[in-house]
Amino acid sequence: MKKLLPFLFLFFFTFSCIPTRIAPNIKDDKVMVARKFKRKLPKDYAFIFEDPKDANEFYNFINAKFDLEFQDVEYNVPILIDGEVFFLSFHEVEIPTKTINLVPMMIDAKLEDSGNDPIFEDHYFSRIGHWYLALTVTNQAMEDCLKPKHASRVKAINYLRKLQKQYLSTSNYADAYFRN
Repeated sequence: MKKLLPFLFLFFFTFSCIPTRIAPNIKDDKVMVARKFKRKLPKDYAFIFEDPKDANEFYNFINAKFDLEFQDVEYNVPILIDGEVFFLSFHEVEIPTKTINLVPMMIDAKLEDSGNDPIFEDHYFSRIGHWYLALTVTNQAMEDCLKPKHASRVKAINYLRKLQKQYLSTSNYADAYFRN
């Protein structure tokens, strides 16, 4: 059995991909500091969920839902929650899953040893993009309403969950006009 372990380890090591970065798996939503999720995001708390739709669909959805006429769609969109005015901002974020593929590297190494040109050079690394939406909510005093101790946190999160469900259930942004 001891002689078999090194061969099994070598087999699984050479016939697998090594992940160098794995995109997070968010089932429904997650509220966290946006900068901890992706460095380029603000330091505010954000309501984050995976975006299975095409690029700019959420932009078009927000534009249609709030009738913004393509003006200031991504930042400080006024929303009404229980009669109080808040401001919604969002960021579309890509976090790729990156892997190193060892099998193509080994095949090309053998080809180069025998004097042939490598044929799998483009397949050494693979990258699969995962898109997320990070939504932030502030009040009129520009306070982060998603902070854990903010008085409006629960109603802001409930509003964002309804907005998320509406966005994910629409087939395209034009449906938002009919669901206001």
